[in-house]
Amino acid sequence: MRRGTNLPRMGDFNQSVILEAIRRSVEGLSRIELVEATGLSAQTVTNITRRLLDEGLIIEAGRTINGPGKPRVTLRLVAESRFSVGVHLDPAVITFVLLDMAGAIVRRRIVRVAEQDPRRVIETMALTIDALLDDADIDRRRVAGVGVAAPGPLDAERGTVIDPPKLQGWHRVALREVLAEATGLAVIVEKDTTAAAVGEVWTATSPVDDSFLFVYLGTGIGASLVREGEAVRGSSQNFGEVGHIIVDPEGPPCLCGARGCVEVVCTPQAIVERAVDAGVFDGDHAGGDAQTVEERFTRLSERAGAGDPDALAVLRRAAADLAVLVCVLTNVLDVDRVVLGGPFWARVSDVYLEDIPGILDARSATRSVRTIPVAGTVVGDDVGAVGAGCVVLDSALTPRASDLYLDR
Repeated sequence: MRRGTNLPRMGDFNQSVILEAIRRSVEGLSRIELVEATGLSAQTVTNITRRLLDEGLIIEAGRTINGPGKPRVTLRLVAESRFSVGVHLDPAVITFVLLDMAGAIVRRRIVRVAEQDPRRVIETMALTIDALLDDADIDRRRVAGVGVAAPGPLDAERGTVIDPPKLQGWHRVALREVLAEATGLAVIVEKDTTAAAVGEVWTATSPVDDSFLFVYLGTGIGASLVREGEAVRGSSQNFGEVGHIIVDPEGPPCLCGARGCVEVVCTPQAIVERAVDAGVFDGDHAGGDAQTVEERFTRLSERAGAGDPDALAVLRRAAADLAVLVCVLTNVLDVDRVVLGGPFWARVSDVYLEDIPGILDARSATRSVRTIPVAGTVVGDDVGAVGAGCVVLDSALTPRASDLYLDR
């Protein structure tokens, strides 16, 4: 739980601290409980909660009697007081979600990507966002903004997408500027892996003060890191580019000149290619586009779930390869736990959760000290889009130490 400060000129930070405490509580909190939880004075809590009530962000939701004295008034979040739109840009599909302030999905749409021309894709984004808001009958003044989770690398300062490996023609596309102009809403562009981690933190029902590694299984493989409840973005905000970490020195050649990199071993395309070579698809070698890869990956997972030994062997090999990546990252980063998620996660979760924890435990540098838990995301397949929407909410509402810096 973040603590407030009673120093002057800290009103915005303290308001965020109180709002976050109320948001994370299940049943709501009284003003006395907020004083205890935040370390703020009773007068500060009273002033801020009055302001939050006036703005419609919280409500008084009943009274409770707890010992002598006046009954305590419970304060709860008004989830529908603010909204955000989350968009996950993937080479195969674009996922759109409308979130309330609690991070719950109010509306959801999926659009298949027929072509990757940036102008057409951004136009589709803008039209779908308009339709999403119209369908939900949301006053746009209550929409905090649009978050877009995109594959890296990104120029975060300019909101520009720079030559992602799987998005052809996206050379320095000014995604933030163009989409903001088209929608009339503020836009934040975030790496898909980082957005997923933010979504994991924001939608947790309890305070997240530990550290965890998020391994993202999408069209590509990425990673993100959370420390004390905040995503670590890196100097250029491109943390988590793990595609050229070697996990199998005897593996297939990579464009970077090495062999057995994550990019050519652990991605859905690489796994499908291995399945084709193993004869899982009965000699079907046609097509390698994103949609075909996704369809085959689904079939592979279904066959493995049905007990097909060849399909299961392919997925277990993929799990072992990914476990090497997880071991490398956890040994370097020294995190408390590992979370796996992304659009392709649900299809392999059973096999991966059975195999990866044991491999990690055997190869962990800290195995004599502790066991590192491995779990699947709490958000689900839409973690990229939900995370993007949560990035907007997080940017507007989460207290940060940097908010305390004074301008010169």
